[in-house]
Amino acid sequence: MKRTLKRPLLVLLLSALLPATIAAAFAQPPANGKQWTVEDIFRNGGPTGDPVKGPVWSPDSRWLTFIAPDNQIGEADDIVRVDALTGKASVLVSHNRVAGLSGGHLSEQDRDHRSRYDLPSYIWADDSHHLLLDTTGQLWIYNIDNGTGIQIASTGSGSGDDPKFSPDAKSVSYIRDHNLYVHALNSTTQPPLTKTDSNAVLNGEVDWVYLEELDVRSNYFWSPDSSKIAYLQMDETAVPQYPITDWIPTHATVELQRYPQPGDNNPDVRVGVVSVHSGRTSWVNIPDFSAHNDYIPRFGWLDRNTVYVEVLKRSQKELDLYFADVNSGVVQKVYTETDAKYLDTNYDIQFLQNGRFLKLNWQDGHTHLYLYGYNEKKPLANEVAQLARLTPGDYEVAGIAGVDEAKQTVFYISSEGDPLQEQLWSVRLDGRDKRQLTHTVGTHEVVMSPDSKHFSDISSSTLHPPVASLCVVDGECRAFWKSHPLDPAYKLNPPVILDLKARDGTLLYGSLTLPEGTAATATVPLILNPYGGTHAQLVADKWGGSALLFDQLLAQHGFAVLHVDNRGMGGRGRDFEQFAYHNFGPIQLQDQLAALDEVLAKYPQLNPDRLGWWGWSWGGHFTLYAMTHSDRFKAGVSVAPVTDWKNYDSIYTERYMGTPGDDAEAYKQGSDVNFAANLKGRLLIAHGTGDDNVHILNSVQMIQKFIDAGVPYDLQIFPRKTHSIAGYTAPTELFNRILKQFEMYVK
Repeated sequence: MKRTLKRPLLVLLLSALLPATIAAAFAQPPANGKQWTVEDIFRNGGPTGDPVKGPVWSPDSRWLTFIAPDNQIGEADDIVRVDALTGKASVLVSHNRVAGLSGGHLSEQDRDHRSRYDLPSYIWADDSHHLLLDTTGQLWIYNIDNGTGIQIASTGSGSGDDPKFSPDAKSVSYIRDHNLYVHALNSTTQPPLTKTDSNAVLNGEVDWVYLEELDVRSNYFWSPDSSKIAYLQMDETAVPQYPITDWIPTHATVELQRYPQPGDNNPDVRVGVVSVHSGRTSWVNIPDFSAHNDYIPRFGWLDRNTVYVEVLKRSQKELDLYFADVNSGVVQKVYTETDAKYLDTNYDIQFLQNGRFLKLNWQDGHTHLYLYGYNEKKPLANEVAQLARLTPGDYEVAGIAGVDEAKQTVFYISSEGDPLQEQLWSVRLDGRDKRQLTHTVGTHEVVMSPDSKHFSDISSSTLHPPVASLCVVDGECRAFWKSHPLDPAYKLNPPVILDLKARDGTLLYGSLTLPEGTAATATVPLILNPYGGTHAQLVADKWGGSALLFDQLLAQHGFAVLHVDNRGMGGRGRDFEQFAYHNFGPIQLQDQLAALDEVLAKYPQLNPDRLGWWGWSWGGHFTLYAMTHSDRFKAGVSVAPVTDWKNYDSIYTERYMGTPGDDAEAYKQGSDVNFAANLKGRLLIAHGTGDDNVHILNSVQMIQKFIDAGVPYDLQIFPRKTHSIAGYTAPTELFNRILKQFEMYVK
């Protein structure tokens, strides 16, 4: 039997009584390097600064623009432009100018939504001389030639107003009070285009569940000739409401969120086409559409007379594509995808010239790029035909980056060659001349210019934080922004990438961070930190930001940290992910324990009697599941957990679990509340009271079960904080608590 290292009694008492920042002083300093602290990691920008997010090209492909995260070019929050030809960067609009146009401050939820869903704060006009600025609910037209701004509307909301220029750049549209507005730039009036006074009816507006689970970013689109708008109307009258309570004011306030749970009524949705001039709407009548059940994840314009509409059945085993003639009202189904378990979540369609479109699906077992054709002159006349699979092979295509119609070439992001990396590739639309266009190791986030001659590339790898470059297709790349260099006093301890095996022999990827200079005869406590849930890949050759640095902090405190991507997660193909079908716990835990035993055998310095586990969201659920289905973990931290899958939203949960009526046993076995009495080890639960994703009722229900069973637990709530628990103060408090939990109960 291995001996465990015992800490002096004084240190144990101080760890229990003093803040974690003081107890951290007793941590062993690294042999070569500066001691990490939670405060260092979560200070504004962190040790390497905030990365560039959401670069946008001007329509004429002359400029690449972005919001400056720091003072490398101008000042933080300036709108910066990079010249595509010279690579020279300069300030386009100063943050002081934008701040002067601001109408107030964003709420916690608005800030979270803008960050979490990458909602834009400015939009280019097609003339490439004007910007539409969206600042805290105030819309301004900004002339970049003379630096003047004209306010055109106050939407009354900090996010979700979804402003757009019309294709002819003569009008601006937006959402206000759940209605669609069009403001002609040569007019001072702005009557609503739709007229609904019910808070439960949304016209062109995206609700939370579509935003989160269907990746919808807009629910209305201009026709190519600027005469009409196709929009989605969502009637949420029958959708249950959840009260998000703010207890900070003397008189608490309540915001009611429409939130469909498994088996509940979904929003009743339909596509309308409204004339910008008359305000009259005609509705697209989809055959066999099930109200309050089926979804419309994507729709838009095929041409000035035809709209396309995708319909996803509630079971998510069938996706149908319809073409609709807006003049005659005729609607025709032209394409269907099916899957015995559930479809992938790639709903986007890239329409091309000459009656063709591109779409991703995983019908051959991996997500690949397919080319389809239809009758361009008579779109409703025939079904869509599959013309080619452009990317065959044992790898995943993550998305389409752009299309060069002139050269008949599509650009896409793929894991070909290394499942832990993502690179930019291109292939001709006839399947020939496939090429890799980025070559530095790691992960590349790419935005192509409209003319397909340039692209922005935000690249990073495990130990190298992001660098933003402007690249010429088939040419050189020039960095225009780099992460701040890490203080040389810190020392990054490289994680070891592991090839592990599930019990059935399936290859699993893991990463292990060991304390520096650990001898094979040492006895090191080990913390597991998996996500475990679907459609996610945690082990990847990509800069991990604060997550990576917290692993470094734990290692400096003497802990090893293990991440493993189990079956049921993403990035490895259809069959790998579909292990999660009607199975939210057993398979995932089986894989984690198999990987754990393999790692313990390979690294004898790891102490099997000193194990911890922590996770967030699905990973928070996974912490509870592991600690109620295994007695191997001394302590754990569960952040924002789903504790009963009947509590989570309908779209996500039913995709994998069906409805509670379909498989009540799967819901019972996968929900942590049913096993509270079996908890082993010391548990800390953390949750934000303003969480509109995983509601705090999950933690409250779990706590009630602990009380009923007489099981001890610890709780940390974060008032008003959403699912991200963002900012500086709250994350600092949270991660100090996590560190203290493992210092006290695992070390």
